[in-house]
Amino acid sequence: MVFVDESAFYLLPMVVRTYSPRGQTPILQVPLSYDHLSAIGGITPEGRIFMQIQDHSYKGPDVVRFLQLLLREIPGKILVIWDGASIHRCKAIKNFTSRDDAQRIHLERLPAYAPELNPQEGVWNLLKRVELKNVCGLNLQDLRLQLLRAKERLRHRKSTLSQCYAHAGYRL
Repeated sequence: MVFVDESAFYLLPMVVRTYSPRGQTPILQVPLSYDHLSAIGGITPEGRIFMQIQDHSYKGPDVVRFLQLLLREIPGKILVIWDGASIHRCKAIKNFTSRDDAQRIHLERLPAYAPELNPQEGVWNLLKRVELKNVCGLNLQDLRLQLLRAKERLRHRKSTLSQCYAHAGYRL
C-alpha cells in the first residue's frame, strides 16, 4: 500500500525567523519568484518514502513515470491510494494501467476534499515546515539539493513517519 500525493516547493521558505540587533530591521536578500519544483511522493505503512522532483508541473506521463518507479522498487502487488486530481484520471494513466506490465498495481481514490486522510500530506508538512523551514533557495538546483537532503534525513526517522499515518487516523 502506498499513499501518493503531489506538492510544490518554492524558493522562499514557509517559515522565516530572522535575528538582528535590536532596532535594526533585518532585510533578507532573496529572489522574489514564482519558480518552483514540483514533487510527487509516496509513503508506505513501513515508513518507506518515494519521491520524484521536476521543475515543471506534473502531467499524466510524469505520474506514469512515478508509478513505474513504484513497480521497480516495491515487489508484489501495489495498492496506490491518492486524491481525485484530474492527472490521476487522465488517458496516460488509463493506458498505463491497461498494460500487462502494470497489472501488479491497483489505483484507489480518496474521498473528495479529504487531504487529512492522506499520510503523504504529513510528509510534505514535515519537509516544508520542519526540515526546510528557513531555507531560502538560491535557485532551483540549490532547492532541489536541499529537498533531496531533507528527504534523506526524514527517511531515517521511522517513528516520525509512522506519526503521519497516526495523524491521518490509521493504525499500523
